[in-house]
Amino acid sequence: MKPNYKNWVPKGLLVALAVVTAVVLLFFLALGVLGTGVSDTARGVLAVVLGLASAACLVFLALGTALYRAFDYNGKRQLARAIVEGVAQYVRLPDGGCGLDVGCGSGALTIACAKRNPEGSMTGIDLWGITYASYNKKLCEDNALAEGVGNVRFLQGNAVKLDFPDESFDAVTSNYCYHNIVGVNRQDVLLETLRVLKKGGTFALHDLMSRARYGDMQAFVERLRGMGYQEVQIIDTTQGLFMSPREAKFLFLGGSTLLVGRK
Repeated sequence: MKPNYKNWVPKGLLVALAVVTAVVLLFFLALGVLGTGVSDTARGVLAVVLGLASAACLVFLALGTALYRAFDYNGKRQLARAIVEGVAQYVRLPDGGCGLDVGCGSGALTIACAKRNPEGSMTGIDLWGITYASYNKKLCEDNALAEGVGNVRFLQGNAVKLDFPDESFDAVTSNYCYHNIVGVNRQDVLLETLRVLKKGGTFALHDLMSRARYGDMQAFVERLRGMGYQEVQIIDTTQGLFMSPREAKFLFLGGSTLLVGRK
């Protein structure tokens, strides 16, 4: 049994793109090139319109395929795996300690942290809603079983309002979760995650922390330091840590930032 961490680009989306592209190309050939059942004037218009539509579909299909290959856990690049394992390196649990992974998705980061901290345990939470319908609690549990990891549990939860008391965990982590939450101040969501972190605990929160999404993160770092958080760093992970600037731009991961430190 092998783990199935899914792909950040759903395979169903690629299939749908391929079908749409094939249909548009078929109409382009039938109406725009061969002119089946249409006048010469209409044929010329359809050739331009359907030709442009075909080109756009082919571009989107090629881009989607490239993204899928880059994020494939079993592919050549394995960027998703590299990011998950890279974030997990910052999570440290004391013996008997417990950590929280917010927005665990398919359980990849939760399990990676549990592997690195065998004397502790990890809890992964997620809404597992319609947006990522292929992700669910059972998938996470199956992946943990496939990896032979028993020091994990998975619960349904909301990052905006965590169902845990203050200072419940020795470490908190997250990967590409918060930018999916709309209609909220994302710095407030970060503070909600940090609320459940114990004194002396570590945090590693990775997301698309661009100014447009998060506001001034450097000011937020100073705010945390003023609140007593220590060793707070904000690391641009597109400068070679997880990916290059060019790759980040191509994969729409610009602004990827890791916020790490200790409470």
